[in-house]
Amino acid sequence: MTITYLGHATLLVEMNDKKIMFDPFISGNEMASDIDIDSLEVDYIFLTHGHQDHVLDVETIAKNNPKALLVSNFEIITWFGEKNIKGHPMNHGGKYDFDFGTAKYVTAIHSSTLPDGSNGGNPGGFVLYNESNSIYIAGDTALTMDMELISKTCPKLDIAVLPIGDNFTMGYEDAAIASDFIACDEIIGCHYDTFPPIKIDKVKAVEFFNKKGKKLMLPDIGESITI
Repeated sequence: MTITYLGHATLLVEMNDKKIMFDPFISGNEMASDIDIDSLEVDYIFLTHGHQDHVLDVETIAKNNPKALLVSNFEIITWFGEKNIKGHPMNHGGKYDFDFGTAKYVTAIHSSTLPDGSNGGNPGGFVLYNESNSIYIAGDTALTMDMELISKTCPKLDIAVLPIGDNFTMGYEDAAIASDFIACDEIIGCHYDTFPPIKIDKVKAVEFFNKKGKKLMLPDIGESITI
């Protein structure tokens, strides 16, 4: 499994020879200006919630990848379905077997409104797993005790992607607690530095995790991590 960080909360996960995009926000992110959005090849687009900084480039990527399947909650899939983007709806606690493995839709504590003000349903996160790997992408979320259910209902995680920017989501201090709840000490941080309210001291954040015997990875935009 390979995870490529594309800035903000945008990820490209390669699992079982399938390319799975999460929360595409590239064209609106100056920090990701070196990423050529038109060259991205994907089989799936997963959306954790409806905010513009997570769905901005869905239509472009879907147009460039007409066979790609959109996966999110019912409200978001319905909204993009009206734009002729095919999708698979899910909801909290449910899981579904895709050709790359299983995806389980899990709780996130946040808000979710689509760019035109439409209801984006309840936000969520995803655990993706197969016989080889397991990864949790939390989406935008506060720290929640529901995270403890992940280790009880899913295979042991190899790695997790958690927001650490504070203000709109949990900060890195709460993310360290979240890593305890999900029983995973290998964390990729996301949703930080893109906008002034979520700028962080990256050195301090990494040291905070180190002191707790955990590893916080903050890859450069475009950098890949292989599990």
